[in-house]
Order: sequence, then structure tokens, then C-alpha cells
Amino acid sequence: MSAHEHHHDPKRGSAGRLLAAFVVILVFMVVEVVGGLVAGSLALIADATHMLTDAFALGLAAGAQYLAGRPADAKRHFGYRRAQVLAAFVNGVVLMCLNVLIVVEAVGRMIHPTSVQGDTMLVIAVLGLLANIAAYFILHGARQDNVNVRGALLHVVTDLLGSVAAIIAALVILRFHWYPIDPILSVFVVILIARSALTLMHETGHILLEGAPRDIDVEALIEGVKSAAPEVEDVHDVHIWQLSPEHSRMTLHARISDAESGEHVLAAIKSFLEERYSIERSTVQIEVGGSCPDEEGALGATVVARASASVLQPRGACENRAQAVVAAASK
Repeated sequence: MSAHEHHHDPKRGSAGRLLAAFVVILVFMVVEVVGGLVAGSLALIADATHMLTDAFALGLAAGAQYLAGRPADAKRHFGYRRAQVLAAFVNGVVLMCLNVLIVVEAVGRMIHPTSVQGDTMLVIAVLGLLANIAAYFILHGARQDNVNVRGALLHVVTDLLGSVAAIIAALVILRFHWYPIDPILSVFVVILIARSALTLMHETGHILLEGAPRDIDVEALIEGVKSAAPEVEDVHDVHIWQLSPEHSRMTLHARISDAESGEHVLAAIKSFLEERYSIERSTVQIEVGGSCPDEEGALGATVVARASASVLQPRGACENRAQAVVAAASK
């Protein structure tokens, strides 16, 4: 696989945007932590804590984005693209843990309300909102189909909502001196972001568990292969997985009766997969007559391979830059 897995640009523009957003969040995080402690505001402390997590999340995302661009090697045949998915999953887990801690603290403050310096809280919250808006626009220009960028952007949006909640809470406290509004709005922000965080974890967890792309119907794919290559009598052993949402891989076995058409069938199948499903890298095993060698057990497969297996590649080049194996087997 490593001989055919080519290196592509790691979207360093996205990595640069992640790093720029990291600097913005890190600088303001210190201001908001101090301001939250001075004002005694849970909303500010919650937002500052989110910013602390965001600094970690953005740094992790930027590192993963850079790492994803490293080429494949002898031990990692698919390269490091999965690093960005792992970083997004970790960010989702950290965000959910943080939400739980904020809810626990908010419940405690609802039971035992504490005074809050509304004026200090308002100033810090407004500054925080401006910093989050800046970070949001920095990341919004990056690739939105990149799950790593989406995970980092979710953290920033969370902080943006936290800053809005803190501003509202500060205004209520200054006008009505009603302190429970601080923890109440903190819980409201948690509820708003929990669904997005869980969705991110579910999507990235599905990829890490080698789940197939959700938009691909395997039965429809099989029928499409047969239509694209009428010589195909049967399609089986279809396996589809994702390195990342934008990079899918697959393998399949296709049975034909005439070995002479193997080269044409192979090209037709791989062209169909690329045009219809954007799968540029696939491994297609063409079987001529008989049963699938993989279904005959290790010994049977070995005997068949020694007797009549052959490897064909379309006219000196591997179609679609992927490995193509044509196994001619008979009972």
C-alpha cells in the first residue's frame, strides 16, 4: 500500500488558521481567568475555563492538522490523516467533561447564591466576546468539511455563547441584583453546546471504529458496479472505511466468467467508484469463475493461488493510483 499512497497537501492553510486562533484565545484566556476570579462570576469562570480548554483544543487541532500531512511510511501505510479525527474526538470528550463540571458548580450556586461584581463581569465578558468573534472568523475561513477544524470551531462557538450569556447575566445583575441568573445562564449555554459535542464524538468515534460512510448504501453500490460493468456476475466482500470524512477507502471482490474482460472490468469498476462515490483509492479483486479463494480456507486459498493466480495491472499503470489485484481461480 505504501508504494501507491501518495502524499497530498495537508491543508496547511487550515493549520495556520488554527494556530492564529490559538494565539488569540490564549492571550485573552489569562485576562478572563483573572477577571472571573475578581468578579466572582461563575459565568465568567465557565467561559474562562472554556477558553483554557479551547487553547488546548486549538493547539491539539493545529498539531494534528500538521501531522495529518506527513507522508505514509513503512509502518503507517495510510499516513497520519487519522490524527485529525482523533484530535476532534478528544476535543469532544474534554468539552463534555467540562460541561459536567460547570453544571455541578451551577447547581451549587443556585442552592447557595453568591454575590457577583456586575460591572467587572460586564467589561470582561464584552472583551471575551470580541476575542471569540475574532477567533470564529479566523477559523470560519478554513475547510468546514474537515472534522478537526469543525471540532475546534465548536469550542470557539461555545465560548462565544458563553460570553453572550455572561454579558446578559452582568446586565441583569447590574439592573436587578438577581444573582441566580449567573449559574442559570451557565447551564443554558451547556445545554446548547452538549448536542453539538455529542454529535462530534459520535461522528469521530464512528470513523475511529472503521465505520462505513453513512451516505453510502452498499446494496446500491453493488448494483451500480454491476451496471457499470455488465460482465460482473457477483459482487461480494465489500468493505468501506474512512481515514477521515473526506478520505474513504474500500475493497471488493467481483466475479466474472471471461478472463479476457478482466482488465476492462477493473477499469470500469474503479472509474465508477471514483465518479459516483469520490473513492479514489480502492482495491478490486477480480475472480474468474469458481468460488472466492478467501471462502475456501487458508489451505484452499494457498492451493488456488499457486495453481492459477495472476496479477494484472491496466497497461503498465495502476488504475486511479490504487492497487488492483485480478485473481484468476477455478475449482
